[in-house]
Amino acid sequence: MNQIFHITKSTVWEKAKSTGIYCSDTLESEGFIHCSTRSQIVEVANRLFKNQHNLKLLCIIPSKVKPEIRYEAVEGEEIFPHIYGALNIDAVSKIVDFEPGEDGLFILPANI
Repeated sequence: MNQIFHITKSTVWEKAKSTGIYCSDTLESEGFIHCSTRSQIVEVANRLFKNQHNLKLLCIIPSKVKPEIRYEAVEGEEIFPHIYGALNIDAVSKIVDFEPGEDGLFILPANI
């Protein structure tokens, strides 16, 4: 897989840049960081982040991720990537501003 993706709040990403590692709240509560494949981004964004602003979409290169990545079935049979540990930010190849449209829904950014 060439890239995986993670949606986060801009403020959380800014903190990660200052520390060199990214930890989402799910790392502490569930033991892993939720990620998506390209085909899952819009569905995840609209289900979990509808009407939320000031988001970033992290484009992650799996081969550069230091913690373990597991591709696991969630919500039925769909496979999602999960990062088990804090994400080293040098694995992030691109950060895209991710804002919903006027209807509060997201579309796939053209620049990923």
